[in-house]
Amino acid sequence: MDPLFWLLAANVAVWTGLGAYLALLARNQRDMERRLRQWETLRDA
Repeated sequence: MDPLFWLLAANVAVWTGLGAYLALLARNQRDMERRLRQWETLRDA
């Protein structure tokens, strides 16, 4: 196979992995913000 194909395939794999990682970080951030709001609500009650 052409080396250019492998370069493109590796590029797609890297960007897909990076996108998945950023989506995971965004989800974790939302969960942490939700937990913090719950904790603040319970603390102030």
